[in-house]
Amino acid sequence: MNLFQNAKFFTTVNHLKDLPDTPAEIAFVGRSNAGKSSAINTLCNHVRLAYVSKTPGRTQHINFFRLASHFDYFLVDLPGYGYAEVPESVRAHWVELLGRYLQTRESLIGLLLIMDARHPLKELDMRMLDFFRMRGQPVHILLSKSDKMNRQEQNKTLATVRQALAGYPQVSIQLFSSSKKQGLEQVETVVAGWFAGLEARQADELTDGEPDDRTPDPDSAS
Repeated sequence: MNLFQNAKFFTTVNHLKDLPDTPAEIAFVGRSNAGKSSAINTLCNHVRLAYVSKTPGRTQHINFFRLASHFDYFLVDLPGYGYAEVPESVRAHWVELLGRYLQTRESLIGLLLIMDARHPLKELDMRMLDFFRMRGQPVHILLSKSDKMNRQEQNKTLATVRQALAGYPQVSIQLFSSSKKQGLEQVETVVAGWFAGLEARQADELTDGEPDDRTPDPDSAS
């Protein structure tokens, strides 16, 4: 089964105190109108799983989706950052909600950062990378809407972004198109690797906590 296939809406929250208790999750984030909701819908093969709006900045809450392939794994759709025609008080709440979630969420194991391939590495994108960098966790960048560029432009953009982010060893990058369904397998491979790494670390922790049967009992030698 595809990792993202048949993901189901789980819950939506507007305050950190209401965040669900999840074992592991990966989050989607990006500037408003970068194609974040479309990417989620395409990866999950669902037309309206994540809300796609013609008005940038309409994702106001943190939305959780449970993976059908593994009930302990969740996708999280975070509020888009950047321009939105909302009152300043609402915008300030979004910023605080997003920032505190990214700083403190223990079950978050990786970030999928959506950038419009025609306009990558904007100031807010770089601020997001620097902000999340402190966690030391992986970020995979989807250069969305790449179908709107020719092959030469795609390759040039990919090379430029990789060079610009050479100092961010935890960051990987790929081209992506929701409308053409391009790059889906690469995203799945990356995220599956994150979850597999988590499982391996958890297995190591369990092994480290078990007594070693090969160690002789001091009392038996007497």
